[in-house]
Amino acid sequence: MPTRRTVMKAGGAVLLPAAAYGTSALAAAWPNERGARPVRAEVPEPFSVRMPLPATLKPVARSSTTDYYVMTARKANAQILRGATTEIYGYDGQFPGPTIRARAGRRVVLAQTNQLDMDTAVHLHGGHTPPASDGFPLDVIAPGKTRIYEYPNRQQATTLWYHDHAHHMEAEHVYRGLHGFYLIEDPAEAELGLPSGEFDVPIMLRDARFADDGSLHFVAEDFQNRTTILTNGRPQPYFPVAARRYRFRLLNGSNLRSFVLRLGAGEEMAQIGTDGGLLGAPATTREIRISPGERVEVVVDFTGREGSQVILADDHAGPVLRFDVGAPAYDASRVPAVLRPLPPLGEPDVVRQMSLGIDPQDFTFKINGKVFDPHRVDTTIRRGDTEVWEVTNGDTFTIPHNFHMHLVQFRVLSRNGRPPVPAEGGWKDTVPLQPGETVRLQATFTGPAGRYVYHCHLIDHSSHAMMATMEIVD
Repeated sequence: MPTRRTVMKAGGAVLLPAAAYGTSALAAAWPNERGARPVRAEVPEPFSVRMPLPATLKPVARSSTTDYYVMTARKANAQILRGATTEIYGYDGQFPGPTIRARAGRRVVLAQTNQLDMDTAVHLHGGHTPPASDGFPLDVIAPGKTRIYEYPNRQQATTLWYHDHAHHMEAEHVYRGLHGFYLIEDPAEAELGLPSGEFDVPIMLRDARFADDGSLHFVAEDFQNRTTILTNGRPQPYFPVAARRYRFRLLNGSNLRSFVLRLGAGEEMAQIGTDGGLLGAPATTREIRISPGERVEVVVDFTGREGSQVILADDHAGPVLRFDVGAPAYDASRVPAVLRPLPPLGEPDVVRQMSLGIDPQDFTFKINGKVFDPHRVDTTIRRGDTEVWEVTNGDTFTIPHNFHMHLVQFRVLSRNGRPPVPAEGGWKDTVPLQPGETVRLQATFTGPAGRYVYHCHLIDHSSHAMMATMEIVD
């Protein structure tokens, strides 16, 4: 049962050179002699493990219009901690799951098989998908069964991700590893000359709590005890880079934790994208704020830094990744002054109010005063309409939320009556809401008719019914 103690807060971590971090307080000496005490799983020394890159899934077949993939959700053992393996739920047994690289305008058909002993469902987060392929919470894959998902990819290049969305189970399933990147590419983005190929790196950040035997420990709303930060599935890894520009696609795959990320001693980064793709123009920033489900794309220039170590750290959790800068490498990439012009927004057809909050009487999570009922339609929307949604976090004490809308991307018009900061100036599908905050969002509902959900993407909250259904009608 959720309680008032569920809090997300950022502390003020001091950024120090890499050598100053020393040995993790969670790491301990290992007994080597015969008959010593039983070995316990522990977090490895900081920066002793290389950050892995998720494998790219290859199509099993191609036609003139479509790429065909197969994938299986199953249990597997992952090497995360020192001294033990950890059982995870993984797409193709991987943690994170394999990356799908799609092309705008080219369809993807995914045959997803469930080899777990519980129902699953797959949601392409940020995807413009038909309702039968969106992962509605009741559209589950039973154990031993296969479901076909069709993704038309009729949207611009962007960083999406796929994850479980089974009713009441999505929080635990995502926590145990059912998540992976889905990247859409298009010719217009390729012509910009941004870092590409091996210099275009997806990075998933998330937190976890481990038992002494190395198993993932899941208790809903257990934010304060999920103290191990995983970067592409490993705690505090290092990653070798050349002394040149890199594009990093950052995804917050946590259930509840937000990150405030800084590079080195607060060095500048060029933010180029957000949930729905490229910004109109690069935004220079010294910090990256990213709540669960959000994506942020940045270009970091390591030119002239050869031989150095540069740490990416969170204000509250401390270091999450170390970049080890090697020799210079040929670099023809650039960050143009104009990335992708954003079209002007038209006048809305409808304005709606949405309130997210916890009922103080029974501590249930609600949207507009209602818990989720998958058989009830909460909002009916005429296809093609443009709507403004005024979304408020009605919890004025300590509970943050964020808001994710399926089917469409939206633009942030204002936050607490003020224009959005540059980082929120592009297309979005997920926005954070601190207690008492209100954001105004505008979206045009041009997708297929049918039922979709919108919800808080602090996913432990949506698993406890902070979700609602919208129906797009002709």
